[in-house]
Amino acid sequence: MGAEFTMIAKTFKGLEEVLAGEIAAIGGNDIQTGRRAVTFTGDKSVLYRANLWLRTASRVLVPIATFRADDADGVYAEVKKIDWEQYMDLTTTFSIDATVYSETFKHSRYVTYKVKDAIVDRFNEQYGKRPSVRVTEPDLYINVHIADRTVTISLDSSGESLHKRGWRVAQTDAPINEALAAGMLLLAGWNGQSDLYDPMCGSGTLLVEAALIALNIPPGIFRKHFAFENWKDFNKDLFEAVSEDDSDEREFTHHIYGSDAGYYAVQAALKNVRAAGLGKYIDVRQIRIEEIKNEQGTPGAMVVINPPYGERLAQDKDVLRLYAEMGKALKFQFTGATAWVISSNEEALKCIGLKPSKKIHLMNGELECLYNCYELFQGERRVRLAALADAAERHETHSSLRSPHPNHPVVSGTPKSKKHYDRKPHTNKRVQLSSDGRKDRKVPSRTKRPQQAARVPRRPGQRG
Repeated sequence: MGAEFTMIAKTFKGLEEVLAGEIAAIGGNDIQTGRRAVTFTGDKSVLYRANLWLRTASRVLVPIATFRADDADGVYAEVKKIDWEQYMDLTTTFSIDATVYSETFKHSRYVTYKVKDAIVDRFNEQYGKRPSVRVTEPDLYINVHIADRTVTISLDSSGESLHKRGWRVAQTDAPINEALAAGMLLLAGWNGQSDLYDPMCGSGTLLVEAALIALNIPPGIFRKHFAFENWKDFNKDLFEAVSEDDSDEREFTHHIYGSDAGYYAVQAALKNVRAAGLGKYIDVRQIRIEEIKNEQGTPGAMVVINPPYGERLAQDKDVLRLYAEMGKALKFQFTGATAWVISSNEEALKCIGLKPSKKIHLMNGELECLYNCYELFQGERRVRLAALADAAERHETHSSLRSPHPNHPVVSGTPKSKKHYDRKPHTNKRVQLSSDGRKDRKVPSRTKRPQQAARVPRRPGQRG
């Protein structure tokens, strides 16, 4: 077992506790949650597993120096003292990313320049040469975080954000972030225990992330490269042992269903499902949410939806109507399921017409959102209570052994069935698309390096 060191995993607001649970599962120690971050300790194997396995993290940082500074010159002086030869040499290209929460240091770009100057001046003074800065795909990613006067210098072990899994080959406008999608599923308690539905699936982000969780496949297995692979102390044998270990994978005996009203959204979802090699577990078709028929049966299933928010037209009738139709579909087409809906449009959420049993505050980019849970009873609540009262009354008639409990609900009369139940069966004449029967790329084997996974070529001019 190697020496342990401190690491910081960055995440979204509202997902800190979820991320802390993930870190505990991969063997992290001394776990402490903070603002959009979780601090923990571990050895190199934990660092490698963190990048491979953490679904709700955006990046994993390794702090190398922490100090206090009163001005930019103080930052320069302290950064210059760091033993940079331990992490890089004259041939190493590097980039610097700065995050500043301070009244003293108001310009993150100026801080970036001072840190860069300190590094190159150190090498110039000792070797007469300096390493080069490269904005894209550098050898070393350096992170600077300033809170008031406390400065933390870290190495970014991830490089490109961890939400960029590597399976996305197509997308719609403003697709949901993969790490946020995984966090939503984990907050909902999803682990593959039932069928799952996303009736507004867009490019299929929630579908793919749900399947990866259900099968317990590490989200980072599709990645071509991590920044720590360029580090001077990178242990290739250890990383291959960690990435090739598939002992945690599990069987998924249920199914995931996605649908969307848009043709291009469905096509994008199908491409992403196939690129991830998950077509066996996911069906995608084109249909509006209000036209979905309960063909497979949903009792005990989970429904997760990321609908349009209509941010610029908060009171737009079309957006409000969409949420109203979504509420009807949830109530009548997904009875017996548990539904989770995320949106920044609180007025539209009210149009769903259902009382949420739980509300969670999340951030989707810069938008403050509510992530609501709805328990979808079999039939109307009034009908449900009446059935309970009738059952209790029959029990009393047969037993006559005890008086009714004062808290038992009593509903008089026989409720009339809703007109909805008297409607004729709906015939769906829309084109249905399924990923069944299509040739899917296999999930990359642990015996292969992630960058050896087959890629789906992008057509010229294709977006995303």
